[in-house]
Amino acid sequence: MTMNNVLNIVLLLAAATGAMVDGFSSVMPPALSLLSRSQFLSSSSSAAVSTMALAAASNQQEDLELTRQLILAHQAKSSGGVIESNDDQPARKESSTASASSTSSDRPENDLMIRAAFGETVETTPLWLFRQAGRHLPEYHAYKKKMNMNFLDLLASPETVAEVTMQPIRRYELDAAILFSDILVVPEALGIEVTMPGGVGILVPNPLKNPDEIDTRLPSIDSITPEFVQDKLGHVFGAVKEIRRQMAAEEKSIPLIGFSAAPFTLLFYMVGGSSKKNNDAGVRWLTDHPAESKKLLDLLTVIVIEYMAAQAEAGAHMLQVFEAMGMMIDDENFRQFCIPCLQKIAQELKARYPTVPLMVFARGACHLNNELVSLGYDVITIDGGVDRSTARDVVGDGITLQGNYDPAELIEENGKTVETVRETAKQLLIDLGPQRLIANLGEGLGGKESPALVEAFVNAIHEESAAMISKSSTKKIGF
Repeated sequence: MTMNNVLNIVLLLAAATGAMVDGFSSVMPPALSLLSRSQFLSSSSSAAVSTMALAAASNQQEDLELTRQLILAHQAKSSGGVIESNDDQPARKESSTASASSTSSDRPENDLMIRAAFGETVETTPLWLFRQAGRHLPEYHAYKKKMNMNFLDLLASPETVAEVTMQPIRRYELDAAILFSDILVVPEALGIEVTMPGGVGILVPNPLKNPDEIDTRLPSIDSITPEFVQDKLGHVFGAVKEIRRQMAAEEKSIPLIGFSAAPFTLLFYMVGGSSKKNNDAGVRWLTDHPAESKKLLDLLTVIVIEYMAAQAEAGAHMLQVFEAMGMMIDDENFRQFCIPCLQKIAQELKARYPTVPLMVFARGACHLNNELVSLGYDVITIDGGVDRSTARDVVGDGITLQGNYDPAELIEENGKTVETVRETAKQLLIDLGPQRLIANLGEGLGGKESPALVEAFVNAIHEESAAMISKSSTKKIGF
């Protein structure tokens, strides 16, 4: 008889009699059940589950299953990680030396992000931040100076990418790391020059001048294979593996997010050259050259799929698609050109990696989020322009929301303090609810934010959401 069978029998007996099992009261009384389980967690040094999560069981069946999971977790810890998962499969030992690929069930110890993405109950609302690595951190600027590298230089080495990726998760109690990279590595892989002359951001100095250059300057769609992507972007996948290695070495067991720009955003830069001028170039291409634009978008869709797939294979736990230039396209063209690309990306990646959560952010076009719901993404992001009071009604109950805290609230020069940050973070949770939410920003950190206020935001989201969830759970069980 396996450990699972023994647990099931003991727990069923306990449910029928109210008996104590290994320090747990399986069903009654609730107050004693919560206390004893809390004591168990404390004695077993479990950091993965809080006592607030234990209050979340709203009925006897959920309570029984949660108790069973806790005992299994304790058994796994006591036996060095060996547990019998079911009667039909041999015992499996989790190993830190296992393949980094997220195609297997290798959820990190803190899997709040993954659970929230899939609509599972969480004890605390998870969060990460757009552009959490980089410009707002003093250690980032010190590291750039020490290495005598600019932004693009840092992206070339897995070791430097890993170091910058790790910096924010060392400083803050974030629930995910995100690969330190840039959306324009994809055009680079296609042979498009990308530069950073200083003071003007990243540029494409020689954008595509006419549709003929799709054939003369870019590889054919048939040549975009996994091997092509590995050849051109292998340093990125090496960085993903190095990040996973460093996360394990520093005991940062949280998800790693991989990402890519969406096809229209890439087209925008490839034909316009910059985000600061020629802002109408992307839509002009769509309008003046619809067939050729679709051809280019199809090429970009294929490479985005293969690029993100390779990140998952290298060890990314979650994937984010950024339609970063959604504000630069009208609704009709968004529907005609962007949505088919976003749908194909989601369908293909979900077919290959059903256990890897997919997130999408149509920045500046979030008023069309209702049209993204059916595409296959688990998480839809809301930017700062979205009315929180209707955000959930727009996407429905089957989608997790992400966003949309205003980063201006994190700038001391704006008169913001730790107290104002806590108030506004709590309001975010009140407006959107602590469940089925990944707290984040409405746009990326710009560099002026105070690390002290960023830390205050992270702490406020965790603490206030935990209190809200605990209070809600207490009401459910009759306190």
